[in-house]
Amino acid sequence: MTTYLLAGGGTAGHVNPLLAVADGLRARDADAEVLVLGTREGLEVRLVPERGYELVFVDKVPFPRRPNRAAVAFPKSFSRAVAQVRTIIRERGVDVVVGFGGYASAPAYIAARRERVPVVVHEANAKPGLANVLGARGAAGVGVAFAGTPLRGSTVVGMPLRREVVDLDRASTRSEAAEFFGLDAGRPVLLVFGGSLGAQRLNEALAGSWRDILDAGWQLIHVTGERSTLEDPRVPGYAFLRYADRMDLAFALADLIVSRAGSATVSEISALGIPAVYVPYAVGNGEQRLNARSAIDAGAAVLIDDADFTPDRVRSDVIPLLGDRPRIAAMAQAAASIGTRTGTANVISMIDVALAR
Repeated sequence: MTTYLLAGGGTAGHVNPLLAVADGLRARDADAEVLVLGTREGLEVRLVPERGYELVFVDKVPFPRRPNRAAVAFPKSFSRAVAQVRTIIRERGVDVVVGFGGYASAPAYIAARRERVPVVVHEANAKPGLANVLGARGAAGVGVAFAGTPLRGSTVVGMPLRREVVDLDRASTRSEAAEFFGLDAGRPVLLVFGGSLGAQRLNEALAGSWRDILDAGWQLIHVTGERSTLEDPRVPGYAFLRYADRMDLAFALADLIVSRAGSATVSEISALGIPAVYVPYAVGNGEQRLNARSAIDAGAAVLIDDADFTPDRVRSDVIPLLGDRPRIAAMAQAAASIGTRTGTANVISMIDVALAR
C-alpha cells in the first residue's frame, strides 16, 4: 500500500488542486492512504475533512519578510515544524510528499529530503510562491499550471480541476443550464463573476452597463458575490445571483466570460474552451496578470486593467466584442488549444515516476 502525504493549504488556490489530486489517487487505488498536511488556520481545516481525508497538522511558520522579532524566532520555529513533519513521515510510512504551496509545504519539503522521501511540487500560479521555489530544488518532479512559470526543472502539467469541470459537456448541458438560469438556450450569454465574495470593480461596471449588454442581443449571468449590495433589476435575460452553487451550468451556458484571473479560474475557463475578458485583481504581487498571459498571448482572451474597468470601458471594448461572433469563435478555439482537463492525471503520472525512481 502506498502512503501519500499531500501538503498545502491556507487558500482555495492551494486546497482545491490538492483535493483534486487526492480524489484522483483514491479513485485509482481505494487501498492507498492519502494524508493531507495543513495548518490549523487555513481553509483545509474545513474542506479536507468534508472530503473524507485525514488532516494532519504542522505549525504555521510564515517566512520573515523583514528583520524583526518574528525573524529572530523563525529558525527555531521552522526547525520545530520540520521535525513535526519528519515524525509524521516516519510514523505513517509516507512514500512520497506532494506539495502545492502554502505554509504547510515548506517544512514538508525539507522533512522529506531529510527522510529520503521523494518530493513532487505543483505550482498553480504563473508567479511561484516562496515555498515552491524552495521545494523545486532537488524535487523528483515539478509541475506548473502555466507555460513560462519560472520554477526550476518544471514541466507544464496544467491545473488539477474539479470533477464537475473535467466531465462537463457544454453542448449537451446547454439546454439544462438555460432552464436552470431562466434564459434562452438559443441566444448568446455573457457570464460575469468575481469569486465567492464578488469583485466590486466588476459589479460597479456591470451596474452601469447591463442595459447595453442586453441591447446588444446578449443575455447576462451576473454572479455578484455574497457581500454585494447591488439590487436585482429583475428584467428578462438577466440572471442575477449572489452566489452560484452550479458554476458548471453557468460555464455550460457562457459564450464569453468576464472575470478575475485567479489561477483556477483561468485554468477552468481555458480547459472548457471559453473566450474571456480578464480583469486581474490589482492587489498582491501581480500574479493574476501573469496567470492570464498565456491565454492572452494565444488570442483566447483580452485583458483590461482593474482601474480601467468602468461602464464606459464595457461599452467601448466589451460591447463591440459581443457583436464580433467570428472573433469570439476564434478566441474559443484558441482557449481550447491551451487549456487541458488532464491536470490531475498529469500530476499523478509525475508522482508515479517519482515513486519508481
